Amino acid sequence: MMSRFRASGRSAAALLLIASLSLPGIALAQAQPAAQSHAPAQGTAQVPGTSLSIDELYRYRSLVGIPPEGYSWSRDGGTVLFLWNEEGYAFRDIWSYSVRTGKKTRLTFLGRDAKPEAEQKGVAQAVFLDRGRVAFTLNGALHIREADGRVIKVEGDKQAIRKLAVSPDGSKLAFVSGTQVDARNRVTLGGILWVRDASAGEGNLARRTVGDDDPKRYIDDFHWSDDGKAIAFQQADDRAMPERDIFYYAKGGLQNNRVIRAFPGDETTKATVGVVDLASGNTRMFERPDAKHHVWSYGLSGDGKRLFVSGSDMEAKEHSIYLYDVATGTRETFYQLREPKHLRPDWQVAWAPGDDGLIILTDRDGWLQLYHQKKAGETPRQITSGKWEIASFEVDRAKRQLYFVANKSYLSDRQLYRVPVAGGTIQQISGPAPGTHEPVYSPDFRRIADWYSNDTTPPELYLVDTAKPAAKPVQVTKSPQPDFYTQTWANIGYFEFPSHVDGVNLLGRVSLPANYDPSKRYPLIVGSVYSDAVRNQWGGRRAHPTWGLDQYFVAQGYIVLNVNVRGSWGQGRDHNQTQYHSYGETDINDLESGVRFLVSKGYVDPKRVGIWGSSYGGLMTIMSLSKKPGVYAAGIAGAPATNVWHAYPGQMWIMGPPTGPDMPKRYEDQSALFQAKGIKDPLMIIHGTRDPVVLYSDTMALIEGMIQREQMFELVTLPGANHAWASDTLPQARFAFRKMADFFDRNVKNRD
Repeated sequence: MMSRFRASGRSAAALLLIASLSLPGIALAQAQPAAQSHAPAQGTAQVPGTSLSIDELYRYRSLVGIPPEGYSWSRDGGTVLFLWNEEGYAFRDIWSYSVRTGKKTRLTFLGRDAKPEAEQKGVAQAVFLDRGRVAFTLNGALHIREADGRVIKVEGDKQAIRKLAVSPDGSKLAFVSGTQVDARNRVTLGGILWVRDASAGEGNLARRTVGDDDPKRYIDDFHWSDDGKAIAFQQADDRAMPERDIFYYAKGGLQNNRVIRAFPGDETTKATVGVVDLASGNTRMFERPDAKHHVWSYGLSGDGKRLFVSGSDMEAKEHSIYLYDVATGTRETFYQLREPKHLRPDWQVAWAPGDDGLIILTDRDGWLQLYHQKKAGETPRQITSGKWEIASFEVDRAKRQLYFVANKSYLSDRQLYRVPVAGGTIQQISGPAPGTHEPVYSPDFRRIADWYSNDTTPPELYLVDTAKPAAKPVQVTKSPQPDFYTQTWANIGYFEFPSHVDGVNLLGRVSLPANYDPSKRYPLIVGSVYSDAVRNQWGGRRAHPTWGLDQYFVAQGYIVLNVNVRGSWGQGRDHNQTQYHSYGETDINDLESGVRFLVSKGYVDPKRVGIWGSSYGGLMTIMSLSKKPGVYAAGIAGAPATNVWHAYPGQMWIMGPPTGPDMPKRYEDQSALFQAKGIKDPLMIIHGTRDPVVLYSDTMALIEGMIQREQMFELVTLPGANHAWASDTLPQARFAFRKMADFFDRNVKNRD
């Protein structure tokens, strides 16, 4: 199979450098001109790489800045709110940008007295009210910023307030609050839905609309009807789920993190969708055939008379859309499709313009594409098609258009497009520069508040004019600190290569030293390994703060490789089929294929390859060391998911249920706990003792077996750390990353 190497959008000099690295069998794809890139005009210094330490890369005043988040439009589409800190500290205040004046304004200064080492995140959400007023949440409390700049606290008797949403006519503000406070003054997240007059000021003026005092039965989320007279909501019921004590030592004593946590085979959350009429207070709940089945989306029709609920069975093999008459509760099955080896619940549904049926994002032809179905039971009409996939979409009802995010341009991209509901020409509206876009549309779809990033550009807020898609987007924020531009960062590119097992096409992201020498063979670090690990955006994986660690490794003379393993989004349903019942098998073969490919092209020294990942990535790391001795010189497993009997029940869409004639072998085959006997190469495990997602006790079970078998390992215990151990605090992240760097230097880079 012909392989391809595609460079990221970057300067001409960098493109020439990557072109010079092209080896036999790796053809350079068409590069984007620098003039079309969103990257800042300032270049990076042409030196042999960053000299920054881990401590300097992860500092309180972030080198790459704090990305703007929490976008929210005014009703007239003239102003957008966002949460940001222009100085690079963690605390986000509220900012606004006026489309008419082009002026960016800081609206609150709540973070002025925040201590950097406290790492307070600041404002969590902000929405426009009326007359220039803004409602926002800070530390779980509701506040209003008046037009004159005064900030007042409202609804002081409620805690853990979240999910602010203003009615379409702007007259009401709805939100969810917590329900209980325990003896240690900790709020139990539960959830009651409240509605208050958006023009009201101080006081506890919200009206309790729907909800239960039992924190295990709570409002999960909600949506306003178009006329603002009703609210559709999802209620979750955890009362049948088991509670588990996670005991750990921290802060000088024994602690208990008691959590509601189901394992496969346990009772799980029961989800029910309801509608409440605000005038009468009447509530109707809409039952599904099985309340334990997943709810993926729901929504009221524009006239408020019908409700759809999109869901699936626990294993995500059968997608069902039910349609209800709101007045009577009558249910009909609108759409249903079963695919026995389906792996990912990426379906989305919305009402078509004029309530003329539903727009459905589904992979019924093997690729996630858009369909229009008008009536129950009929075959949906396909709107888009191709061997590429759509990640999300929105319906512009007035102009009868669909806006969507897709990888149509290239596998690693997420570009913005639109297409008429009737079908026809697809128009790209995000410009030609490669990268990742995450849009928030203005109410009239005239403009887009666009979270944009690529491999050389940390995330920024841009304004896209949908009426002028060829126009250059307006950059609103500039987040990196000045010394960001004095560094030379890794050269990053993409290549496609065949699996060495079954020949299936795979996608890799490779980070090369700026002073790469084609005559040398470099040490390689594979990771952090995970699904959906290859994306053209700063740091590759937004959810994991390892951008600086990757840059540090590259500057120290490593190559860093990420592979989109089977089970990842974007390459079609058939691409993922062999991952079914295959944790720690097909996925680790894909990782090995990437290693083999770079070794065969002369990039990598095969004796100096390391691998690391956390959670599911930790599972793949331990499985790789166990099943593929000698391929990797060493591995690091963070919070490793070693026992799929303790996975979330939702993961059954890959590993299957805990029943059947192939049990318990099927689960044992997918659990590193039972496969670790083959580990011969150096292993480091990093795990937080408070972790409710992957239990620290599972790590103890793993290492007890390794000790009994006299297998050597290194354990880094993080007292009181959560599952996302690299995100808890900067001192903890720096400590763990330094341990990782030392481990790889000893066992990979400097290996004899």
